[in-house]
Amino acid sequence: MARESWLTKVRSAMSSSTKSSPSSSTSGAPPLAGANSRKGNVGILAFEVANLVSKLLHLWRAVGDAAVARLRHETFYLDGVRKVVSDDDAFLLGLARAELVDALRAAGDAVGALAARCTDPCLRDFRDAFLEFAEVGRDRHRWAAATWKEMDVRARKMDKQVAGTAALRRAMEELVEAEHGLRKFLRCDVGGGGGGGGHRRSLSASKISVAAEQQQLIFSKKQDVKHLKQTSLWGCTFHVVVSSLARTAFTVLARIKLVFGDGGRDQRHAPLHRSLTLSSAVHPSLDAPPTPSRKSMSMETLPPFDVVATVQVQCASKRRRGFFEYSSATLVPPAGTLGAAALAPRYAGLVISIERMARSPRRMVGPDERDELYGMLTASVRAQLRARLRGAVAEADAGLASEWRAALGGILEWLAPMAHATVRWQAERSFEQRKTTTATTDISRLPPRGGGGNTFLLQTLQFADRDKVEAAVVELLVGLNYVWRFEKEMSCRALFAVHRQLLDGTGATEDTGRNCHVGGYAVDGSGNGTVSSCA
Repeated sequence: MARESWLTKVRSAMSSSTKSSPSSSTSGAPPLAGANSRKGNVGILAFEVANLVSKLLHLWRAVGDAAVARLRHETFYLDGVRKVVSDDDAFLLGLARAELVDALRAAGDAVGALAARCTDPCLRDFRDAFLEFAEVGRDRHRWAAATWKEMDVRARKMDKQVAGTAALRRAMEELVEAEHGLRKFLRCDVGGGGGGGGHRRSLSASKISVAAEQQQLIFSKKQDVKHLKQTSLWGCTFHVVVSSLARTAFTVLARIKLVFGDGGRDQRHAPLHRSLTLSSAVHPSLDAPPTPSRKSMSMETLPPFDVVATVQVQCASKRRRGFFEYSSATLVPPAGTLGAAALAPRYAGLVISIERMARSPRRMVGPDERDELYGMLTASVRAQLRARLRGAVAEADAGLASEWRAALGGILEWLAPMAHATVRWQAERSFEQRKTTTATTDISRLPPRGGGGNTFLLQTLQFADRDKVEAAVVELLVGLNYVWRFEKEMSCRALFAVHRQLLDGTGATEDTGRNCHVGGYAVDGSGNGTVSSCA
């Protein structure tokens, strides 16, 4: 009787916790309307807020000293970028800046949606204040951080909040699993024994012990969830969260303007020094700014890009369109690029397939692979390839094959990284568009980029010149065709020599000729082969 009474209490406790606990579902069903609305807590939206905080922190790190130095001295000078995208620093600068601004615009829209839930009129005014700051540089609420160090301190605090929210999500999922396991255990061992009777089977002492341990584990996890809700974004009010997000967004925008230039003024900004605070940059006084001393200049902080022409060329267009609209228009690929033809992902997959086959043409290139590769070609590439391979086929030559291998390696050295960058860039954007939260991701392991990744648009094939890329692809296919035929023929000759030795050893005198077949592919001793098989 005591055991059955205890089990009845466990079952009733499980039933009540299922009905009343907000953490009894994976998604964390929102509590009743009065609970969090009266206090204005973030609640279940904490996971979406954590995702937004992560994006803003990525943007902040993307405009940091190390990231800007890497962009300026490495990314802009990648061989692929220079060959098929542009060798104009001003164009590349505008493209990188526009991508960061567009990512900040999307984050600002999300902050504005959260600001509508606040009661503070200043926070509810975030959209207009943010747009005004972007257009004319006026910070009506002084939300931009006074110094970069202040923003770094805030970023570390926000990191902890995101990590706590990720831990909360994991704890909630573990709690759901534990409750489901105990519920299933009780249903199997205490449920009806069949036969239409309401009799209950008594549990053994060991099973009761297991159930008691499971219930204690559930109680412990509930305490963990309760504690994490208080210390993570879940327990923060909308006022606190939106205030922090607004200050971060304003500071990131100020940093972008200071590092990349405003894009709408006739003069470029002065170099960023430690003695020049952010407040003096955003709210300049009428007096002339003080000249920083050499000791106050930061050796780590980079000055803005020395591209005066960028501001002058963009100034007229910037004045005709808004700050964010101009950045969005800059990200539209112009005519003649792979992005304009929506062919960047297709050519990226084609180049990656050629790269894989070029490692070992004899083993990697088979009938199925050739057909798949040919199916990936566009009509223009097929026409160019057909013209290149029409006519007599050169005889197999070791020197020529070596030259083709070197040519393949040289082209793939700069084209393959762009293809892989295109795939990564597309994957990052596709992941961001999903309706799932990324709160379980460890923010310290995420790359320092505003859009959630570490790949800039200028590194991809989106803005690559279509004619140049197609010419490179055709050259790769012609070289791959010759190297593949050469290796096949060398393998065929070796097999033929072994076969002839065996025939000579057995006394056979019949001349088998110079033709042989390897894997259904005919190759003669002159080096002629089926050209269309590679295409």
